[in-house]
Amino acid sequence: MVLLVATASLLLAGCAADDEAPAAGSAATVTNTPMAESSMTETMGEQKMDSMGDMAADAPRLPPVLGYHDGEQVLFVHPEASDPDIAQTLEGMMGSPVPVVPSLADTPEDARSPLYVFTNGVTPEDTPAGPLGFQPDVFATAPGDEGYTPLRELVLVTWVEDAEPRVLTSKADVDDAEAVGEVTFEQPGVVINAPLLTWPEGQR
Repeated sequence: MVLLVATASLLLAGCAADDEAPAAGSAATVTNTPMAESSMTETMGEQKMDSMGDMAADAPRLPPVLGYHDGEQVLFVHPEASDPDIAQTLEGMMGSPVPVVPSLADTPEDARSPLYVFTNGVTPEDTPAGPLGFQPDVFATAPGDEGYTPLRELVLVTWVEDAEPRVLTSKADVDDAEAVGEVTFEQPGVVINAPLLTWPEGQR
């Protein structure tokens, strides 16, 4: 009788121990592992962001340039050009080097969009001037537009002698002025890498 009681006591104690301490590989153990990994990933991500922040603080900055697209002001940069004379003009305007990349002029036509630069006309008083001292450039496309590309083919726009120059702020304005003979176009075959920083529907 005493032996039976002792055996029953030992069995009950074993069951209680099983209830209190889950076996290895149980749900409790598996649940804790992803939490630890997530915490480690977050810590590593924060360290990486801190490191990149230090690098960004010392990184060179391209000065933004004012232009127009679809009737609104935009900001852009022009870091490279295919022609040395244009590159020198842009470099003087930006105050930072503009490398010459002749191969830009070899890109297919469907990989470029027009960039209208004015050779005469309105000299702005309330906004920065374009590279030739007149109104800011006009962009034909922006991110989200069909046919958008950051590679721009230079189109020189000149007001004819009898026209009344005014500020044009969209491709439609420029095309309309050309259609009625107020301006003429010249395409010297120069391609400029000019991505937009801001545009009517967004920004970088």
